[in-house]
Amino acid sequence: MAGAEAVPGGAMPWRIVVWGSTGSLPAPLDQRALRRKLLAALRAARGVPLESDQAIEAFLDSLPFAVRSTYGGNTACVEVLGGEESVILDAGSGLRNLSGALFNRPDALPARFHILLSHLHWDHIQGFPFFAPAFTPSSTVVIYSAHEDTERAFREQCSSPFFPISFDHLAGRVCFVQLDPGLVHHIGGFQVRMIEQDHPGRSYGYRLERGGKTLVYSTDAEHREGIEREDYPFTEFFRDADVLIFDAQYSLVEAIYDKVDWGHASNVAGVELAARAGVKHLCLFHREHTRSDEQLDETLAQTRRYGDVFVAATGLRITLAYDGLEICP
Repeated sequence: MAGAEAVPGGAMPWRIVVWGSTGSLPAPLDQRALRRKLLAALRAARGVPLESDQAIEAFLDSLPFAVRSTYGGNTACVEVLGGEESVILDAGSGLRNLSGALFNRPDALPARFHILLSHLHWDHIQGFPFFAPAFTPSSTVVIYSAHEDTERAFREQCSSPFFPISFDHLAGRVCFVQLDPGLVHHIGGFQVRMIEQDHPGRSYGYRLERGGKTLVYSTDAEHREGIEREDYPFTEFFRDADVLIFDAQYSLVEAIYDKVDWGHASNVAGVELAARAGVKHLCLFHREHTRSDEQLDETLAQTRRYGDVFVAATGLRITLAYDGLEICP
């Protein structure tokens, strides 16, 4: 972040970059979906003057998001910049894209990376074998988790028959730290707290604080009994967060009836909890991998309409995560 303007207290301004936001498994755009986008864009371009590059850019920007772009297909990975060292939330397939971006930045490649894992399901660790710093002798990668078998999971993933390069052949220094969810941790310049979440095999949410700003990362969490209570523990954990990245894989109907015990929440639960906790920006995350971009656009529109009930009182901003989204709280 060379040239970034400093903020009071010597801290650098925050920047949150989403590198993967799809739930359960990678779901890349296929040729049929791409063709639909091209046809829709070309039909909309009929009669529009497009003589200059600027006119083309302006036209593209006028199109719906689902036509001009894509929400992406990588699984969970969020980079947090603004601390003393690089902090990464989950190591899904989006970690590969982050890895590539590191070498294209004007700054020197960081020497130390901190990866905080929500849990060990494959969609949250599958990007690690393609994380270039793990193969770089000058780099240290520290992997944090509250699960006891984290190192075993990573070693097995990087072993035959699953992967051709053994974990022991990684050139970088990779080490593991087991976190106590009941303690406050200091990681990469951030104060970090955790909360256990309702998800098969247990997952953990993270609250990162620094320089008066707060990010809460709460994916792979189901919200059921007690969600309406004032003393519901997540309300306080989310309290006054500048950004809440929230698992909203399902619709309300799916979460209540069709997919109970699957370990995921709904967009409606996200809005209600965020509004109650005084969150400034709700970012819907871990989206359903079977949804098209057009369906996701509609999900966002519906969520914002529901959120309008709370906006006048809370000012809540609602977005839907996409691969490449940057948030500056």
